[in-house]
Amino acid sequence: MSDTAVRTHVRENRSLLAACERRVLLWLARRLPGWVTSDQLTALALAAMLGSGLAYWMASLNPAGLLLVVVGLAVNWFGDSLDGTLARVRNQQRPRYGYYVDHVVDLIGACALLGGLGLSGYMSPLVALGLLAAYLLVSAEAYLATHACGVFRLSTWGFGPTELRILLAAGTLALLAKPTVVLMGQPHRLFDVGGVAAIGAMTAVLLWSAARNTAALYRAEPLPVRERPATGQAPGPPIVA
Repeated sequence: MSDTAVRTHVRENRSLLAACERRVLLWLARRLPGWVTSDQLTALALAAMLGSGLAYWMASLNPAGLLLVVVGLAVNWFGDSLDGTLARVRNQQRPRYGYYVDHVVDLIGACALLGGLGLSGYMSPLVALGLLAAYLLVSAEAYLATHACGVFRLSTWGFGPTELRILLAAGTLALLAKPTVVLMGQPHRLFDVGGVAAIGAMTAVLLWSAARNTAALYRAEPLPVRERPATGQAPGPPIVA
């Protein structure tokens, strides 16, 4: 990504909890001790997501691992959401470094989380793989749109990373009480049903966002109008096949 694209892109977050979350993060950032750095918070977020993936795998042996998943998601929110806010509060922004590292960490964390979920027995490996593929496609489109359109959208249809963490945590807790559901008279894993629904939603987001950004870029870069030759101008040389 070019320096210009990274330094001039606009962050847009229109999620349901964005305004409330922003106030909470500012309150926390202003009260953190000086020895806490943005890099430490980013590392904490990655460790928490790796731990959540491991906890999902542990849940195949002991359902109590699901509680650790929820704790890991909360810690991940703390580190992932607060690192950038802390840098802005302290006027220590590093746009290219922060953008790159944050999203590499997100991708690695998603692979670990869904890998653990696929090994947990609460979601089939095939559904987990499909969900990971959908997530990576949506992420790639968002990163391309940031470069081409200059806007990094953190949310779609009111859902951003925080809302998705809450939804996943609620579903994980529901597994403790009811890991299966009955559809059309047949039992299915709760997270298989949820995973298929999430794949469909992410596919819809991908297509809608791609169509919107393609249309915006088409309007921003229209085809050049060809100049017609002046009246009486001699025709060009004949084309020899």
